[in-house]
Amino acid sequence: GHVVRNWKVRWFVLLQDKLLYYKIEGGKKEPSPKGRILLDGCTITCPCLEYENRPLLIKLKTKTNTDYFLECCSREERDSWALDITGAIHAGHPVQVQELHRMKNSFKLLENISLHNIVERMYDSSTGIKLTRNLDQGNRYKETFTGSALVDWLISNSFAVSRFEAVTLASMLMDENFIRPVGVRSTEATRSSDPSEKFLDDSTALYMFAESSKKNTSSKEDVHFNISELSGTIVKQGFLVKQGHKRKNWKVRKFVLRADPAFLHYYDPTKEDNKPVGGFSLRGCLVSALEDNGVPAGVKGNVQGNLFKIITRNDIHYYIQASSKAERVQWIEAIKPLT
Repeated sequence: GHVVRNWKVRWFVLLQDKLLYYKIEGGKKEPSPKGRILLDGCTITCPCLEYENRPLLIKLKTKTNTDYFLECCSREERDSWALDITGAIHAGHPVQVQELHRMKNSFKLLENISLHNIVERMYDSSTGIKLTRNLDQGNRYKETFTGSALVDWLISNSFAVSRFEAVTLASMLMDENFIRPVGVRSTEATRSSDPSEKFLDDSTALYMFAESSKKNTSSKEDVHFNISELSGTIVKQGFLVKQGHKRKNWKVRKFVLRADPAFLHYYDPTKEDNKPVGGFSLRGCLVSALEDNGVPAGVKGNVQGNLFKIITRNDIHYYIQASSKAERVQWIEAIKPLT
């Protein structure tokens, strides 16, 4: 919804130049549409990972910059709708349609992207692929991801433009021992004689990082990754107190806020190497002040007040204390436009 941000079932009808949606009453759609989305000038994002717990989303941005989020019932249905909507958007542009088909039926790893770089991006604590616990035939696996989740991630991060490309790229990551299959389904697929069937674009096929992938990443690639992260314009910097993720203790850190790309990094002031000890992308983050009357849930230890919280796109919570209410307001106002 545009006013109340809740989710409602609607019946959709795709026409040549617009997408109509109808209310459902008594199991039937009403005769008149509730609304319409004009497709001329629209851009489509699929998969859309802006809502972490809703992996089946399509995002449509209209020519007037209105965002529509549409949730489907399955990945197959989502991809089918996305393909048909994309065709309708480009129907009046036959050259673009031909280019789409060409891109979907061919694959070439972009020259400026290396497999090392993709793996480093996958490891990123805020924008990387989310690792979860999974159960497969009675066996529990920690820090895994599904085949379809990796395909979605590769497309959403512009490493691939179609699921075919993403599967090919994931297979290359597996061949180079950056990722490995775990569980019966994905392991059995690797025995297939057809290379295109060795990696499964499936929500029941499990994969994880190979133990050697981090160690095998060359220092040159690592430096390149850090430089790209730290290349933004410094917007604000200063000392704040941050709660640790493991011990929940509070330590003084120097925070540096950058734009283009938008990142917040923090440094240990007792070290002289001038390298951040942590940081995260601000894209999709939520930032808010915490009231001083009582200690909020998730906060422990010595709390002086002037707290604010940042929640990353991957639902990682950062609790930070400023030295005054005015300083807290300044940081929040500086961060918000970059999220």
